[in-house]
Amino acid sequence: MIVQIYEIQTPREAEGCLALGIDHIGSVLVSAEAWRRPDVREAAAVARDGGSKSALIPLFPDEDLVARAVDYYRPHFIQYCESLTDERGRMRDLRPVIETQMRLKERFPEIGIIRTVPIPGPGRMENFPAVEIASAMEGTSDFFLTDTWLGREPVEGYLGITGRPADWALTEKVARQSRIPIILAGGLSPENVYEAAMKVRPGGVDSCTLTNALDPEGKPIRFKKDFAKLAAFVAEARRAERDFISAQQKIR
Repeated sequence: MIVQIYEIQTPREAEGCLALGIDHIGSVLVSAEAWRRPDVREAAAVARDGGSKSALIPLFPDEDLVARAVDYYRPHFIQYCESLTDERGRMRDLRPVIETQMRLKERFPEIGIIRTVPIPGPGRMENFPAVEIASAMEGTSDFFLTDTWLGREPVEGYLGITGRPADWALTEKVARQSRIPIILAGGLSPENVYEAAMKVRPGGVDSCTLTNALDPEGKPIRFKKDFAKLAAFVAEARRAERDFISAQQKIR
């Protein structure tokens, strides 16, 4: 099972992730104006040279600038996480984002695409179109990352960094119908990643907010990891992986 960790912005933190055996090391480009970050570039190189995969989230829509970022950072994956519904959970016209992903694939066939699929919180919304979104995006994506949808997101127009769990039952439905691997995200922590992974049986798990360091008021600090939490998260994810394999072997 893939373990993916986001908001790794420095080579030192990337080295710490490698030491823990983290598979995907993810960084974020927070704006078009600040897209060129030598420290993030070095973090991606540390991941690449150390045998892990580097992933990059661009928080801007400019396709030419994304292409320049691919050339500059040389990531294994670009993750697209823009909102695919309106604030009421109605699916938008997905043709423009599908076409964007197709163009990236044509230009960089070696780059994998991770597509974030929105999942509301437990019991929050019936008939949310997560399965329909995944079905539509499957042909131009290499992985799905299921993440918590709020309607009004912490970063306007983009999913993620909520620190809140998604509906695992709906996530499981997406995972069952998908022909590509699912990375489970949304409020995952060392305390709940085992339960979530055993429920959904994903191809991977992802953490950002709840493995960050905390400020004096107990709030997560953006772009600063707590490596004790990361170590516990990895251990619990690997425990779920072992138990899942053991359960499969017993069935056989």
